[in-house]
Amino acid sequence: MEHKVIALPKLNNLAPTLESTALKLMEEAGELAQAIGKYRGLSGEKNLIKEEEVMRMITRELFDVAQTAVSMMYVLEEYYHIDIGIMLEEHVQKLMDKGYLK
Repeated sequence: MEHKVIALPKLNNLAPTLESTALKLMEEAGELAQAIGKYRGLSGEKNLIKEEEVMRMITRELFDVAQTAVSMMYVLEEYYHIDIGIMLEEHVQKLMDKGYLK
């Protein structure tokens, strides 16, 4: 099974809650969808940005989504005592059970 490890920091200048992080995650997911839709020509607008720059914009938004999701995991660990390591193992097993991983 191939893995790509992307380690994202715990943001140490914020005091996120589960609710604020969930709302931020939805906001960031919307910005990702907007970047994909608008700059890939799905909005009906003519795209004047080069494909390479569009992919960088999409990647930046994807990192914002990932950072916010990781931030929510830190909140779950810190305030709700969820063991993210165990949950990750369960997640991978679920993917295997569904046939997404061999």
